[in-house]
Amino acid sequence: MSYLETTHNLYKEAALTPDVGLCCTTNPIWELPGLKIPKIMQEMNYGCGSTVHARDLSNNPKMLYVGVGGGMELLQFSYFNRNKGGVVGVDVVDEMLEASKRNFIEAEKMNPWFKSEFIDLKKGDALNLPVNDNTIDVAAQNCLFNIFKAEDLKRAIAEMYRVLKPHGRLVMSDPTCEQEMNETLRNDERLRALCLSGSIPIAEYIKMLTDAGFGTIEIRARKPYRILDPKNYPTNELIYIESIEVAAIKDPIPEDGPCVFTGKAAIYYGDGDYFDDKKGHILLKNQPLAICDKTADALKTLGRNDIFISESTYHYDGGGCC
Repeated sequence: MSYLETTHNLYKEAALTPDVGLCCTTNPIWELPGLKIPKIMQEMNYGCGSTVHARDLSNNPKMLYVGVGGGMELLQFSYFNRNKGGVVGVDVVDEMLEASKRNFIEAEKMNPWFKSEFIDLKKGDALNLPVNDNTIDVAAQNCLFNIFKAEDLKRAIAEMYRVLKPHGRLVMSDPTCEQEMNETLRNDERLRALCLSGSIPIAEYIKMLTDAGFGTIEIRARKPYRILDPKNYPTNELIYIESIEVAAIKDPIPEDGPCVFTGKAAIYYGDGDYFDDKKGHILLKNQPLAICDKTADALKTLGRNDIFISESTYHYDGGGCC
């Protein structure tokens, strides 16, 4: 049995019998005005963060969500596009698609504004999305891509890139790990399906996205997630896993490389009212400006003693330099 078959079977069981302790179950339930989440959706809340960000979702964007779970994030997305088929949900597990349909009926009873027809559920695979090229404004996945091994991950990201419109964005939440994992952990199909042993370092994760062609990457959150300890897992050391929330934007990659925002800022504190690097970055005196890592490196090379560059916070919330 392949690791993808193991994952399929695990989530088939989770659809038939909701498992509150399965996988991640840590993504937030947003309190939006007039939005109520059915209890069954909360019990099937298999994610490690959130992909629902209001600033991505203005002007009725066409949305795609891969790996539907109990439908909670699809319901949240439909709040921002109340048109028939405004949100597309794709899953390879028939039982999960059926569970979502049932859950949407419950959501209709609790939310007068909501109709199941807002969401177009499709049977499909993240590696072969049943979606046309350049048709999606916002694509999302939560705690799915970390399950894939390298070649499948590359293919899944390429599929998301394919379906996005120019300047569209891929919003993701996944576990990451900066420590080396042994081969026993890496090859444990159940631990991979449980969003644990497929976790990779943040830099590697970002490179996968920029290699696919995404020109702008935003790290929006970085949080503690899980511990793998020698008593309960096949490891000789304590392994710390985090989760990150990322947006990858289908912008052209600049000649000098992609813009990756990890929460750095520059503050000018010199004698003048501002500093202009003549490359599009104007630093007003004592006013922090969010900058991408590339710009941070360029400012450091100037050798000035009146510009402070902060460390990465991994909590970028917009307003950047590029």
